Amino acid sequence: MQKRFFLKALVGAAFLFGATAGAYAQDALARVKEAGVLKVGTETAFAPFDFIDAGTHAGLNVDLYDEIAKELGVKVEWVLLPWEGVLPGLEAGKFDIVGGPATITKQRMERYRFTPPVAEATVALLKRAGDETVKKPEDVAGKVVGGGKASAQLEQLKAFVDTLPGKADVREYPGNNEAYADLAAGRIVAVGNSLPNIAFVAKQRPDTFEVVQPPFGTKAYFGYPGLKDDDHKSLMDAIEAAMLKIKGDGRLGTIQEKWFGAKFETPDLVNDPAL
Repeated sequence: MQKRFFLKALVGAAFLFGATAGAYAQDALARVKEAGVLKVGTETAFAPFDFIDAGTHAGLNVDLYDEIAKELGVKVEWVLLPWEGVLPGLEAGKFDIVGGPATITKQRMERYRFTPPVAEATVALLKRAGDETVKKPEDVAGKVVGGGKASAQLEQLKAFVDTLPGKADVREYPGNNEAYADLAAGRIVAVGNSLPNIAFVAKQRPDTFEVVQPPFGTKAYFGYPGLKDDDHKSLMDAIEAAMLKIKGDGRLGTIQEKWFGAKFETPDLVNDPAL
């Protein structure tokens, strides 16, 4: 009796171990396909990539990930959180890939694998409309400027003002919307962000904001970061292939025109970023 019980318990344990091992043997792509869902983490204060429009999550990222999901045969599930929590959330396994997007930099490429670029990310300044004290980027010397916390754009802004004869005071904000609000209120004279973002903001509120030309940042591109490990290789391969197909058949250009008013010339991949 005890022997039969022991054998049944042993068989049950072996079955449970096999099922568990089988689950862990699946890589990220297999898990996404089995679930039928691609989980994407992003913030919602980065228009026109991600923002809330009349209570609905909208933007270039939403449209583009819908197309990516179609190519993978799955649906998108958005995980929304502040930008400073997005990359840590990716590493903690809260979602499969980032929909930020993020500026592709050498430092980030050491830690993450990036998708093909979705837009240019060169940094420029946004000022209040009609502010004659800021006609070119160098005019922020000795003044107060701001940018979004934990962003590559903020780091470029800090580096830029360090080159000026009268260093500017750089304020860090939880998100770009808070920075834009302080700019509109006159608490700061400019916000540093990517040219696509601030051009969109200025287009939406031309009586309030104006882009300072020319951009001051290094030529850069936006891409979506994912994990750089064997488990996620097939998933990132599949997303890369889907995005190159979407770019090649013109869907990416159509989405860019919808949100930026123009198409961006971007490389298929960025292997050696300038930043």
